[in-house]
Amino acid sequence: MRLCWLDVRRAEENRKAILEEAVHQRMDAVVSDVPDDLSGLPPTLTRVYFSLDQPLPPDFDGIDVLILDVRSGVRPADVLREHPDLEVGRYVEITDSATLERACDIARTDTWSVLHFHDPTKIPLEIVLAAADRTDGSIVTMVADPAEAEIVFGVLERGSDGVMMAATDVGDTTRLRTAAQSHVADVELVELTVTAVSDVGMGDRVCVDTCSHFREDEGLLIGSHARGMVLCCSETHPLPYMPTRPFRVNAGALHSYTLAHAERTSYLSELTSGGRVLAVDSAGRTRLVTVGRVKIETRPLLSIDAVAPSGQPVNLIVQHDWHVRVLGPGGQVLNTTELRPGDRVLGFLPVEARHVGYAINEFCLEK
Repeated sequence: MRLCWLDVRRAEENRKAILEEAVHQRMDAVVSDVPDDLSGLPPTLTRVYFSLDQPLPPDFDGIDVLILDVRSGVRPADVLREHPDLEVGRYVEITDSATLERACDIARTDTWSVLHFHDPTKIPLEIVLAAADRTDGSIVTMVADPAEAEIVFGVLERGSDGVMMAATDVGDTTRLRTAAQSHVADVELVELTVTAVSDVGMGDRVCVDTCSHFREDEGLLIGSHARGMVLCCSETHPLPYMPTRPFRVNAGALHSYTLAHAERTSYLSELTSGGRVLAVDSAGRTRLVTVGRVKIETRPLLSIDAVAPSGQPVNLIVQHDWHVRVLGPGGQVLNTTELRPGDRVLGFLPVEARHVGYAINEFCLEK
């Protein structure tokens, strides 16, 4: 669960509107050094009091979490003795090896660790995450903007448990929430039955080269129509005349759809370096991967027709070559040129039509 803490300490004239947006966007927490900001918030948000230059408030009514500056010398245990229902964490600014070691110690022991890394490199965060692995506390990393939040969430593949970002204008909250939701939901795959395989002449096919190493049962969902796609295998499996390309999927013809994320499709023709596509394995588990390069070349094409248990027809057009593969039940690797009617392949059936890639509930006939 990616935590989003919104820091309103620097918000001035837009403070009220920003707090309203935080409630609307269901932020996980609001951080303030003004107790009145927190007392008026609904219990759906965690109310965090954090100040670097003010004394502790006289009472903690309306406050759920107190963050102490590690430089103050006040220990969480000192506060918890008098306020056992309060959650307490500590803030560390990491500027050198000594403060990095202090951050590692706190991340291993405290319920909450709020970390501010002085330098742009993410290596110190990697060290803290490794040091605190398999501990019960939560690490919240301060970020400058949503773009940095997305990077922080991906460090060591696990990422920080949460981020804290200062909001100074309306819209900052929404952008942060969007960055936190870059992880996409898994998909429910179905077994499709092949009904026909035929040559369809020459055309342009697309190889999608990503910046990631595909697993053996992983690939991209590709289809001629938005309502049905086939799981095309990556080139992680040995071939007799060429080395493996574990970053590549020989995906399909230029017109084909693929999933950019769970809610939007892209044409293969639209993919470019730096874009994102959805990698899917034979169990339907997903992850976003970055496109490194797209290769479009003219080749003989093969059309594969299949049908879902629901009766939904599915079509896939790929390069007509033995080394182009799709995945079957259990992650079975199937050469497309050897498919025959009755064979089973894995696929996905989006439930809605698409308009410029977005799901839309309207009449749309594809054939």
